[in-house]
Amino acid sequence: MHLRLKSIMPINPYNLIQLLSCVHRHSSVTSRSFCTKTRNTNHSLLPSDHSRIVDGLISIFTKGPFYPDSLEMREFGSKINTSIVETVLKSLKSWKIAHLFFNWASNQSGYRHNCYTYNAMASILSRARQNAPLRVLAVELVDSRCWMTPGGLGFFIRCLGGQGLVEEANLVFDQVKKMGLCVPNSYSYNCLLEAISKSSSVDLIEKRLKEMHGSGWEPDKYTLTPLLQCYCKAGMFEKALEVFKSINERGWVDSHVFAILVLSFTKWSEVDKAFELIDRMEYLNINLNETTICNLIHGFVRESRVDKALQLFDKMKKMGLAPNISLYDVLIEGLCKNKELEKALYLYSEMKELGIYPDVRILTKLISQLPGESEMIKLLEEGPEELGSEEDMILLYNSVLNFLANKGSAHKAYYLLRAMMGDESNGDVEVDKLSRIKKLVRPDSNSFEVVINSLCCSDNLDMALGLFREMDRMNCKRSTLLYNNLIDSLSNSNRVEECYKLLREMKELGFQPTHFTYNSIFGCLCRREDITGAIDMVREMRINGHEPWIKHTTLLIKKLCKHGRVAEASNFLGSMIQEGFLLDIIPYSAAIDGFVKIQEVDHALQLFKDILARGYCADVVAYNIIINGLCKAKRVLEAEDVLNEMLEKGLVPSVVTYNSLIHGWCKSGDIDRALLCLSTMVGKKEWEPNVITYTTLIDGLCNAGKPNDALDLWNEMKGKGSSPNRTSFTALVHGLCKCLRPDDALGYFQEMEENGMKPDTFLYVALIDAFLSNSNPLLAFDVLKKVVHRGILPDSSDKNYIAIKEAIFKLSRDARTASDIKSLIAEGSIPIIPSISDLGNEDGHEPVA
Repeated sequence: MHLRLKSIMPINPYNLIQLLSCVHRHSSVTSRSFCTKTRNTNHSLLPSDHSRIVDGLISIFTKGPFYPDSLEMREFGSKINTSIVETVLKSLKSWKIAHLFFNWASNQSGYRHNCYTYNAMASILSRARQNAPLRVLAVELVDSRCWMTPGGLGFFIRCLGGQGLVEEANLVFDQVKKMGLCVPNSYSYNCLLEAISKSSSVDLIEKRLKEMHGSGWEPDKYTLTPLLQCYCKAGMFEKALEVFKSINERGWVDSHVFAILVLSFTKWSEVDKAFELIDRMEYLNINLNETTICNLIHGFVRESRVDKALQLFDKMKKMGLAPNISLYDVLIEGLCKNKELEKALYLYSEMKELGIYPDVRILTKLISQLPGESEMIKLLEEGPEELGSEEDMILLYNSVLNFLANKGSAHKAYYLLRAMMGDESNGDVEVDKLSRIKKLVRPDSNSFEVVINSLCCSDNLDMALGLFREMDRMNCKRSTLLYNNLIDSLSNSNRVEECYKLLREMKELGFQPTHFTYNSIFGCLCRREDITGAIDMVREMRINGHEPWIKHTTLLIKKLCKHGRVAEASNFLGSMIQEGFLLDIIPYSAAIDGFVKIQEVDHALQLFKDILARGYCADVVAYNIIINGLCKAKRVLEAEDVLNEMLEKGLVPSVVTYNSLIHGWCKSGDIDRALLCLSTMVGKKEWEPNVITYTTLIDGLCNAGKPNDALDLWNEMKGKGSSPNRTSFTALVHGLCKCLRPDDALGYFQEMEENGMKPDTFLYVALIDAFLSNSNPLLAFDVLKKVVHRGILPDSSDKNYIAIKEAIFKLSRDARTASDIKSLIAEGSIPIIPSISDLGNEDGHEPVA
């Protein structure tokens, strides 16, 4: 861009205020209107014979009848000239009639439009925002080879630019210039730049600016202002500030220039900077106009800066500008969104004091934010008696119904709707007050939807269905959404028969059930484990082009597997395939897991292979299920093969994968392989060992008779930040007991209890047995006493019963604990063990009585 402007460095936007401090207090220059007027064609100044023609044409084209081939019209056509045509055009109020007249004049023999008549027609079409005929007019202007003054060309370009017809404006400018019909001057170029600025086409405006400079025209205020506008629209912050500085240095800054920059700051979300500009304008005695202020307030609210919007609102009032209802509306809406109810209510009171009556939109916004029903009733009592149309009143009542529904007062919403329907009041105080405050109106479909949905959410389905049936009586139309919500609520309440009834009704009335409709019922059938019903619904969904939701299918599979019906689950998936649905891997994984849990690993493996053969891409979860099943069945070699297959397919094993393999190696006695796997996991984020990893290995080491290694691993686990859980403590205590390290086991047992973890009974039994094996009956008895005092002594149905019975027998035969055992029996704390008394008097001991 070649301008005779000083070369300046890019301006930091945050130093803008320093730049503005240099603006001259009296920087305004004599403002010239950025437009041109067509010739003065005052009707009264025309010759008398011309005035008669003008009056006749106006009368014919406005009052009719208009017959283009009539003798009168032919006579007028022979006498018209451009002054007459321009005068008539400016006198016609309808753009359609003006366009009709313009075209009629174009067809008259011996007559040609000039630039003034073209501009008059362009002005009419531009004001009426009729872009299509305005485009045609631009083509006709060029084709007519009409000579144009620079001012006339500029005016026509502005008419096009005002309607965003930038391409047409450029074309007319180039063609007229190329054909020698006009030599554009600085005004013509400025008008073109203004038109281009509407499109934010930076490349084009810079090209035209360079062309203007090359033609010898110096840029002025009306050159730089559209350039500033274009850069601002394009979001080119630095260039916009560069142009602003140039305007400022020439003393051309005015309210329009400021407004462009302030509005742009707002669009760039720089609200604070925009407000600093406004303050600077006040300092310079430059005021924004009312339209700009209103746009800024709306922009500030859009940017969630209601605080600045309110400050500008106060400035506006101090300037003597009267706010309108639109400003109050947007400010109250912004305050309501920010939950600043008190400020919103203050504005509401202020507007009423100024005689600006709030409309229903403002009331509904306030109602939605009120804390309780009493505040809502008070607001309505203080509001205007009438809000206009019946539609407004329905909107108000619907907002009240919404308020009650959102506050959990579904019953009150129900009774208010009943009152609107003409039913007698139920005696509810708030409902009666509402009926007296505002004239009741008949509800619409939205009224019913609000209340019915509220009743569904509060599980008042019978009341909801009752209202639904009465919609016909009130001439309110039902909707697919309303049917769907009712069907979904009924399905969640396991009322599937009523769901089917509503589904049939939908079809009969011409409502098209959606995927939500069918899946709501399908979900209910899955929860009921109704395989036959689910398959029937799947068939109907296929016919109607809907997919069953994976979550429902997976739920059914899991429920069937949980109850041991794994084969039925597998068959159901097969039926889904037969119906043409390509299922997700998730329900298949659930079925495979079901087979694993009932220890039918071969069936699980077969199903897994089948789905792979069908082209499914199993995920890590599915592979983990298979690996886990094989490891639990001690088929670790097969599990390793599955892991290799998984790796070949590019899947990354998880810590769950390796935990399953470690469990398998530990169970099969290959503890070294398990420990090697642990060493590969350490330090890798996706495989970082967790508490399950360590617990499995600790148990495996104890089973392998390596308690010291188990304790080392326990300390390593705690050192790495993995807190032992109840399962970890259980594994360690039980493992140490098996390794005949009951003293160590007791220490961890007590730590477990101190951490609030309740040990299982078998852990007490293991400790007792270990102490007895280590010839320490006194500590064994101490543990037994804990069992007795805590009331967890196993009975004959408990699998630990035999072990505790044998322990009691051993303690009864030891001189150090025999008397204590007899005391417990005497107290009834432990039962008489028949097998003990049957043993007789061996080794000089008396039988236990």
